[in-house]
Amino acid sequence: MPQPHLRVHAVNIYVRDQDRSLRFYLDQLGFNLAFDAKLGSQGRWVAVAPPDGSAILLLIRPKPKTQEAKMIGRATQVSFVTEDVLAKYREWRKRGVAFSHAPRLRRFKTETAPGEPAPAWGATFTRFKDVDGNSFALVGFDEVSRQLEAQRRATAQKLEAERSAAQELEIARQVQARLFPQSLPPCSSLDYSGSCVQARHVGGDYYDFLQVGRQRLGIVIADIAGKGIAGALLMANLQANLRSQCGLAQDPDLFLRSVNRLFFESTAASAYATLFYAEYHEETGKLRYANCGHLCGLLFRRGGRMERLQSTCPVVGLLDPWYCAVEERVLRTGDTLALYTDGVTEALNPAEEEYGEERLVEALQRHRRLDAREMVASVVGEVRQYSRADQYDDITLIVARRR
Repeated sequence: MPQPHLRVHAVNIYVRDQDRSLRFYLDQLGFNLAFDAKLGSQGRWVAVAPPDGSAILLLIRPKPKTQEAKMIGRATQVSFVTEDVLAKYREWRKRGVAFSHAPRLRRFKTETAPGEPAPAWGATFTRFKDVDGNSFALVGFDEVSRQLEAQRRATAQKLEAERSAAQELEIARQVQARLFPQSLPPCSSLDYSGSCVQARHVGGDYYDFLQVGRQRLGIVIADIAGKGIAGALLMANLQANLRSQCGLAQDPDLFLRSVNRLFFESTAASAYATLFYAEYHEETGKLRYANCGHLCGLLFRRGGRMERLQSTCPVVGLLDPWYCAVEERVLRTGDTLALYTDGVTEALNPAEEEYGEERLVEALQRHRRLDAREMVASVVGEVRQYSRADQYDDITLIVARRR
């Protein structure tokens, strides 16, 4: 369980005029305004903070003739630490800050056991006053300076690593975007389209349209077991295997067995993908498909009936030998096939309720009069609108309707 946030609230500095003091700390010392608010009967609360760190000075205007009013213009016991006292001294003097003396260097020796050398350390210090005469120390320690410099180097290295990682992720996103279909193979009897909205820069969802022979179109949707860079690499591997084996696609069984073997041999033992592959014959409307552990395809008949194209074989890449069962349907004019990944049905609303298959079916039926591209865009838009919270998974949808 994460620990509750804890910090020092503020150090009280008593002043005569909050506005005048505020201008001193902001304009002459270069501090930041932490807050300036009226808190009911507590009156106005004004606070400032140095540009580096989280310490806050609360500028309080006490009531006259109170014990707090007597504390205006005294030593505050507050010290500001910097790695270059002389530079800060020169900067603030130019801005009219009153120092009691120029920075002084003092050397100290650490107490050690008898006979051991005493390491020396040094401190540079001076004192200054604000407009009310409240005095502060400005100090710099050798060891503190070394640690500050080390922290700055570490921070700079971290920022550079983050920038480099972000740049590499952007390159990976652009590369993966080119793996999705850049153009649709011609198919005069089928109106079809697909879309993938990734949850991160890169992801593990994949869809594709393959020209697998004369008057035949291959439709692919897959979901890699993995997210981020790991999922993207496996997705690219699967895409390469599918496209390289297109010559075998006249026989979906042989084609998918070859893809499974290549994916199995080139990935870790735990890597796999759910996959739905369908081969559409343009002239006859015949649809041969294999559902490899994927969510069921939804086939909407023109008359309103819906069929679920259930799983026919195991997931791809996990088993060798692997069996494949191919089933067949016929798409008639007006029939619509919808394929999707779990990022659609498992999208969560702010109440953590899933979008679900029922809402997906309703959305597909509600937009059935649109063309495939508009239908995909409308349904995906509804899913994203439903899931106004963070998107946790890729959202991928394919729609194909026989003209």
